[in-house]
Amino acid sequence: MIEIGIIGGSGLYNVEGLKKIKEVSVKTPFGNPSDKIITGEIAGIKVGFIARHNRNHIFTPTEVPYKANIYALKKLGARVVMAFSAVGSLQEKFPPKTLVMPDQIIDKTTLRQNTFFGGGLVMHAPFAHPFCNCLQELLYKEAKKLKIRSAKGATLITMEGPAYSTKAESLFHKKMGWDLIGMTACPEAKLAREASLRFAQVCMVTDFDSWKEGDEVSVAKVNETMKYNEVAAKKLIVAAIPLIAKTACCENCKKEMPDLTASHNKQVNKKVLEKLKVILKQNF
Repeated sequence: MIEIGIIGGSGLYNVEGLKKIKEVSVKTPFGNPSDKIITGEIAGIKVGFIARHNRNHIFTPTEVPYKANIYALKKLGARVVMAFSAVGSLQEKFPPKTLVMPDQIIDKTTLRQNTFFGGGLVMHAPFAHPFCNCLQELLYKEAKKLKIRSAKGATLITMEGPAYSTKAESLFHKKMGWDLIGMTACPEAKLAREASLRFAQVCMVTDFDSWKEGDEVSVAKVNETMKYNEVAAKKLIVAAIPLIAKTACCENCKKEMPDLTASHNKQVNKKVLEKLKVILKQNF
């Protein structure tokens, strides 16, 4: 069993410093996760790592089996999930090689299943504050201590991908005052909320998207910056894990968790309840 789940995005395919390493295959009612989950210990804390796109990077952002990934981490016992994602910046104040802890999401995806519920079981999860703010603050402060260029309090757009933005789209998003753009935060954060998991998001800025004249995003630029971000992210993980393990779910975060004990849940078909029994278990 694990305490903390880690989801690695593009450029982050493993965690350094893990001890007692095992590779675990987890079966879920939603198919196979992206990859085997690598379990181990950091400073005595049991963690589980999964490469969102698979360690061989075989899934596009739309193809990622988000429900299976979140289900598998919770099934293994996770109560907290730290997600790392490569993103583009829409603002000069968030340059490449910066780790940003956002506080808001705008979901512009259209092709993904973004809920565990349905089939007779309806649940509306609060999502005004999509990330666990106390964890975001902790990660930001720890990054500063490590002298990692970091920032907090940004609005992150999730687009479908896999193509990058057009210049018109990028300029529109920038004009709206939004800060970052990525391809994976939704439905990941929504599913984590439905599963009553405290969810932290670390955005690893690789580029300026398509708005900046002469400095538009390219695969070569992204790959170059990802190497730097990978080192910074791994340092942050090792330093933050012991602190996160000691941090209880605050009252504000508890208020954001869905009510999974509503009376109408008891009227649902037993097969549906069985399928979601891991998700319906509150472990925060």
